Order: sequence, then C-alpha cells, then structure tokens
Amino acid sequence: MIYASDLDRTLIYSPGALSIPEDSPGLVPAEVIDGKTASYISQHALELLKELAAKIIFMPVTTRTVAQYRRINLFQETVIPDYAITSNGGNILVNGVVDQEWRASIGRLVERGSAPAEEAGRLVRSVVRTEWIISERYCDGLFYTFVVHRDLLPMDEITRMAEQLNGWGWKVSLQGRKLYVVPEAVNKSDAILHVRRTVDSGPMVASGDSLLDKSLLASADYAIAPCHGEIFAEQQAGLVKLAYPFTKQAGVFAGDEIMEYVQRVYNNLAALGVGPQ
Repeated sequence: MIYASDLDRTLIYSPGALSIPEDSPGLVPAEVIDGKTASYISQHALELLKELAAKIIFMPVTTRTVAQYRRINLFQETVIPDYAITSNGGNILVNGVVDQEWRASIGRLVERGSAPAEEAGRLVRSVVRTEWIISERYCDGLFYTFVVHRDLLPMDEITRMAEQLNGWGWKVSLQGRKLYVVPEAVNKSDAILHVRRTVDSGPMVASGDSLLDKSLLASADYAIAPCHGEIFAEQQAGLVKLAYPFTKQAGVFAGDEIMEYVQRVYNNLAALGVGPQ
C-alpha cells in the first residue's frame, strides 16, 4: 500500500494554521528554522505515521520546492521516505536525490503545453498590483508563488485572470496568502502515477486540502481531506460533490483523523489479504 499525502495544512501546520495556541499539549515540532519552530505535527498523528511508514510506502507530496522540503526536519530525521514528490509534481526525490529524467520530461511538457512563464507572470502582475504583492518567487524553474495581501485582492478580477491563464495552460490556486500559478504539466497526479508504476505497491490512500491536491486525491483508491482549505470550501459551497470523506476537526488535529483513516484502510486491506505489500 502507498500513502501519498500533501504536507502543509494536511499533516504539518504552521503556527498560524494550527487553529489552537502554539503551546497547546500534543504538538511536536516538524520543521525548525534558525531555532524557531516553523511547523508542527500532532503527537498522535506522528505516532500513527511512524507505525505505518514501517509497513507501507509513505510518500510526501508537496508544492514546496526541493529546498523547502529538505528543511522539514521530520522527513530528514524521524520518518525518512524513499520517495517524495516536490514542486507540485515537478520533481521526484528518490532516496533524497532528484530524479533528473523525470525533471527533464516535465520541462519538455511545460514547453509544449503552456505559454512561456514570462507571459504568465506579466498577466498576473497586470491584475495583482505591486502594492498587493508581499513577495514573488519563480520556484524550481517551474511555477510562481506570490505572497499577497489577500484581503486587498479583487476576487472577480482574480477569477477572470485564472480563466485566461487556464486557456494558456496554467492553473491558479489561492491558499491563504499564497497565490500559485502553475503549468498544467506540473501536477501531483502525474508524478504519483509515475511512482506507482515504478514501485507497484498496490492500493493508494491520499490526503490533501487545496485545489492543487484535487488531482492527487482523484488518482487515489482511497482519499480524505481536512474540513478546512479550498477543497472543503468548494464542497461547502455546493460547487462539487466529492465521494471521499472530510475530517470533523479543522486545524492541526485534523491530522489525527487523517492518520486514523489511513490506519483503518490499511487494516481493512490487510484483513482482505490485499496488504501489506
């Protein structure tokens, strides 16, 4: 069995995303930068993850860059995955090393299927004013991340911009203060399918919270999402009808319910003789 999961706001949580005070009991630092905790995981979720990771293939799947992923102490020291997907699917790490063949193939697909990055960036900047942008990054030579003053954004204009970019082969996702602008070829599901073909490890469970995770969840045999984030907001607004369950808790302790769900799936498959593999 494979368990493929988004990280931020799914398994690990920045102090601002916890939904509880930072000094609450039951939290474990997941990422420490210059002596300061940048993200947490719940103790219970971590215990279940450690137990499961010894039996199955656990694969982090994140929009973080390679460098941002590598700074998460949890996955460098405590639970060390054989495979990790970063850069929203643009990079696959095998035992911590970038798969250069995969990266080159993604580069070719982006070049064929999407407008040049410079054009996409210009369109975003023509809609999102300079004073609304806190920072801008072109990540791993693949996609844009804009940190913005979200409350200042004119959402109707952002929606129209997203529709135009979609026609150019780019996808837009607004997660908290981060506006992601990503080529269609850079997606989590294609990277996941590539790894699944490589490892041939039976059924897959997935979890994630954002629109960039929808393809990840759709490619899985079993899926769950937290009751916060873009996917949950779409469900609540009646924009989509999704077959997979949502957690009852929002914030960091949604991770407990997610890991309990993965544990149940594993146990059920094992009882049926399908897992572990």
